[in-house]
Amino acid sequence: MAAIDRPVPAGVNAAGFGSDVVADALRATDIPYIALNPGASYRGFHDSIVNYLGNERPQMLLCLHEESAIAIAHGYAKVTGKAMAAAVHSNVGLMHGTMAIFNAWCDRMPMLIFGATGPVDTVHRRPWIDWIHTARDQGALVRGYTKWDDQPASPIAAREAVLRANWIANTAPRGPTYVNLDAGMQESKLQDPVPPIDSKRFMPPVAGAAPATAIKQAADLLRSAKQPVILAGRTSRDLDAWNKRVALAERLNARVVTDLKIAASFPTSHYLHAGAPGGTVLATEAADAIRSADVILSLDWLDPAGTFKAVGNVFAKIIQVSVDHHLHNGWSMDYQGLPPVDVFIDCEPDVAVPPLLDALGPGPARAAPGLAKEFPKPAGDKLTVDHLATALREAVGGRPTSLTHVSLS
Repeated sequence: MAAIDRPVPAGVNAAGFGSDVVADALRATDIPYIALNPGASYRGFHDSIVNYLGNERPQMLLCLHEESAIAIAHGYAKVTGKAMAAAVHSNVGLMHGTMAIFNAWCDRMPMLIFGATGPVDTVHRRPWIDWIHTARDQGALVRGYTKWDDQPASPIAAREAVLRANWIANTAPRGPTYVNLDAGMQESKLQDPVPPIDSKRFMPPVAGAAPATAIKQAADLLRSAKQPVILAGRTSRDLDAWNKRVALAERLNARVVTDLKIAASFPTSHYLHAGAPGGTVLATEAADAIRSADVILSLDWLDPAGTFKAVGNVFAKIIQVSVDHHLHNGWSMDYQGLPPVDVFIDCEPDVAVPPLLDALGPGPARAAPGLAKEFPKPAGDKLTVDHLATALREAVGGRPTSLTHVSLS
């Protein structure tokens, strides 16, 4: 492994410029990396990361394009569930990164994006170059597909913006946030020392509870269901939550459907998993299970309305567990169609599953004994996804592996 570039210590132990305050705030979030494509608009912030923080916590990841920087932060969030930082150069860099930001938004992945503009005070702008790299409302470029944005005008306001952006990005429903730093503010010398704060008090963890009444209604429906189905959608990477979902399916003897467009949420080798994970088209086994279901539990399924429309003749009672509606806006229609819902549980699936298990009672699991499904054996002389999966499985062996995405073919 190549050695990490470390700057020669400058002997600075106190913030001297506005950008130092921003760098301090970023370090306080505990974000380990910032992916960036360098640009003059945030040269002050860049300098502070190198010479004030020592390129450590966060460490810079040098990228050749803004879209790559955003995509790296996106992948980090998909594996860890936590926000990473990225920096883009002025309005032009933000334009480069927009597609990757939209991807992260649609994937409901958190990230903290830094941009820059100005100097806002036109007196301090260099001819031509600073003018074309300044926008009146730069955040408008991405406001339709970010959770929050700000353009702070002072170092203390910038510190607050960084902490707020991190807090909002990591709070469900998660998504990208954008902080636009005035070049003049970054490079201005501090007139007075910035008083320290306890940063963690400004980024409180938020965990919604499952409403007891809705949990009881859902449990009553599921307990009496003859052919329940679980649509396992957007969930966390937490192992305990994964095991709880498996326990819920086995308790109900429920068929489980998963979606290739989002991260893994249920073991596809489990005997209750219905068909291969769906993409734009559901597997026949999965479609049949949904069509014959009398109760469907949607654990933040990506598109319930579209799924029901594609399957046709869905007469089941629908239980929806999701907080995604808090993110819906009038610009992006990635929220899909409006589904029918009989019981709505306004919390994350990981929060709802344990009380659902408790409400179902300590009765014996209804699942029939069965072995794990066998992986499909590749057949024929044409290259298929099964061939690719088999080759990858053999190459990986027993090593822990994270796939940020798989083929949608």
